[in-house]
Formats: sequence, C-alpha cells, structure tokens
Amino acid sequence: MTHKRQITLKDGTVLPAIGQGTWNMGDDSSRRQEEIDALKYGVELGMTVIDTAEMYGEGRSELLVGEAIQGIRDQVFLVSKVYPHNAGGDSLIRSCEQSLNRLGTDVLDLYLLHWRGRIPLEDTIQGMEKLVQDGKIRRWGVSNLDTKEMQELIKLPNGDHCATNQVLYHLGSRGIEVDLLPWQQEQGMPVMAYSPLAQAGSLRSELTTDATVQQIAEQHGVHPFQVLLSWCIRDGNVLAIPKASSRSHVESNAQAAELMLSEDEINQLNQAFPAPDHKVSLDII
Repeated sequence: MTHKRQITLKDGTVLPAIGQGTWNMGDDSSRRQEEIDALKYGVELGMTVIDTAEMYGEGRSELLVGEAIQGIRDQVFLVSKVYPHNAGGDSLIRSCEQSLNRLGTDVLDLYLLHWRGRIPLEDTIQGMEKLVQDGKIRRWGVSNLDTKEMQELIKLPNGDHCATNQVLYHLGSRGIEVDLLPWQQEQGMPVMAYSPLAQAGSLRSELTTDATVQQIAEQHGVHPFQVLLSWCIRDGNVLAIPKASSRSHVESNAQAAELMLSEDEINQLNQAFPAPDHKVSLDII
C-alpha cells in the first residue's frame, strides 16, 4: 500500500480518505453474515471509518455494524446520524443512547444531524455539546446542509465545533464545488461524500460507461468504479464512504486509495463531466 491517502479533521484527527457506508445493509437477513464479513475485511484493509444512521433500516444497520465491530471497536472510527425530528432536547439524548445500545459501544466518534428539520440548529448544537460533555460522543457534525445553512450554523454558539458536513458527491454530481466545498476547505472542515460511486452507477449510469472513464481505467488496469473513487478523494479534502457488501467490492474500494490519477487524467474527467459554473441546489438522495 504505497499511496494511502488521508484527511485531517479540525481537531487533528487523521482518517483514511475512503471509509465504509452502510445504507441498506442489514435489510436482507440472508446476506447478514456476508455484510458483516465485508465490514470486518474493510477495517483490516484500512477503511476504518464506518458510517451508519438510526434511519437505516430503523436501526437494523446499526445492529449489523455493532455485530461487525465486536472485538475491534478500538480500530474503528464510528459514525452515526440522528433523525431531524429527534435532534434536540431529551429526544437527541435518547436517540444517541439507543444508537449506542444497538452498536454495542459506549461512545460514538462522530454523531451527525442527518438533515435539517424543524428543530432549531441552536437546540441541536446545545444537545450535541452535552453529549460530548457526557462522554457519549467525541465530536459532532451535520449532513445535507448547503452553504448558507453552514454559514448560519458556525455563527451560532459552539457552531464552529462542527467537524464535517456529509453530502452527496461524485463525478456526476459536482454542485458542491461551486461554493460549499471551497467554503469548507477555508474552515478546515473536510467533506464526507456519500454515494461517491453514484450508488454503483445507478444515479448516473453513464459514469461507468463513459469512454473517458473506461479508457483511464484500462490504462491503470482497474475497474471504472476505482477511477471514480480516486477522483472523489483527489484533493485531500474529501472522505468518501462507498458501500460494499461483499469482500470483492471492499477490496476494490480499498485499492482505489492507491490509485493516483495524473493531472491530465483529472482534466479529462473534468471535461467529460464538468462542474456547474453557477450555484445549484444541493443534490440530496
């Protein structure tokens, strides 16, 4: 593993640039052991960030992750997310405790507001700070917030403690490059990219069939998905969390961290799938 790329949080915590997502994992009981094995294998290969949420299968994903990390909890940077309607007061405390119970741990490394709801951000921040003080989470962040919302957030008391913003980002969805990604870079706040492979290409099927993507993949002897992942983490400011529920997919994702695209190859990809030249609404799924 000659090229292991990393990102650094504001508090100095260094994390691998590729982690593991778990959306829809735990939903099919017949695949449970395969999914558990895949997560464990991913940790072995250095993808130690595991992201889940109370929303995923209404707790089924957290239960599966909890089983997967038994005995290796100290090797894992564990992330979960709270529903917006639970993101304040006693509901936030209760949701966090329920997630901890399902995950079989006493502390989360990172706890995110899944998306913005009706509960004021001030209340969410206050609750997150209490969870930090109580030792139930080590840090907190948000998900699916656009630039204006992030600017609003950090102006609130303790809002600048936000560690990250998790948003949709892949070669076919580049709206955050207009203002959100540069703004977060200025704040020293990495982006967590969900669906960095566009849900195995289902969101943008042409990503994997595009001639430029295929040509670059062939030149490196890799799969197009690995090109997409390497592109996503190219600047050192993005932590990508692709889902992989089989050992072969896990291995492919891990190897993408070693794939270094040249400046010319990145330019070719940028030309094939250009970023917008104006502000667009945040892409959310």
